[in-house]
Amino acid sequence: MRFLTRILNSIPTAVSKRTYAKVHDVQIVLQRPGNSNQGKGTMERNVFQKPLQLHSTRPLTGFTRTGYCEAPKSDFGNHSVAAVVSDEFLDFSASRGNDLRQVGLTGGCKWCLCVNRWKEAFDARKGDDDKLVPKIYLQKTNERALEGVKIEQLEKFALDKEGN
Repeated sequence: MRFLTRILNSIPTAVSKRTYAKVHDVQIVLQRPGNSNQGKGTMERNVFQKPLQLHSTRPLTGFTRTGYCEAPKSDFGNHSVAAVVSDEFLDFSASRGNDLRQVGLTGGCKWCLCVNRWKEAFDARKGDDDKLVPKIYLQKTNERALEGVKIEQLEKFALDKEGN
């Protein structure tokens, strides 16, 4: 019996300890059949009829919280304008009943805004340099924004242009 015990004890039984990677930031890529974008991004288009670009993952924005200003038909608020909000705009939005500071926004944050709220700020501005109107990224602004504003109005506050 001792002989058998020695043999069993001599067999290595140590299980190797597994190590796992520490993940700090994850980007989920959705692959859809027939997407010319090869699975990167979204099938929705920007105001130039080109693939919509990622707007922000910190904070995670968009109606669908993908970081893109996707505006599916179920988005009745039409969160299609890729903006950089200012403190003046946050005050304006709060005065209209939508206090975006409650979700953690501060001046300088990137956020997908409802086209109607952006248009309200645009109409209330005192000039083309008024900080009330958030600056926007046209490449990241969904084509559905054009349902509520004209491209020329967006271009006045654009941080990018079609060629950028």
